Amino acid sequence: MSLDDLKVRIDVIEEGYEFFLAYAAQGLTDDASSKVGAQVREYLDRYESALDGLDEAFRSCLPTGDVTEAALAVLKRDAEASRALVGLVAGQDSVSSQLIDNLNASIHLRALLTDVFVLGELVGI
Repeated sequence: MSLDDLKVRIDVIEEGYEFFLAYAAQGLTDDASSKVGAQVREYLDRYESALDGLDEAFRSCLPTGDVTEAALAVLKRDAEASRALVGLVAGQDSVSSQLIDNLNASIHLRALLTDVFVLGELVGI
């Protein structure tokens, strides 16, 4: 995987999180009640896809070594936990602002963002 491919994944994760913050602030009871509601599922799907194999994407851009492998193991756990929650939310019949707000508050998503910021900085993204 190239650095450009990794950058696309990181951009999707960051844009998704920002969209989720804005969506949560709107106080919508479901995703069918507004135009922006239709977008939430697109962002959830893209976010979930960006997490699939994220550790391997970083692995291809970072130097090898025990410390790198340990950090990538943390990233993998955080990405898997985040992906499970995002998938759960995406699978609901209705996605309210409150549900997205709770997703944003998840320690797993916050840890993932921190992992991505730290590792992204190391690869120059």
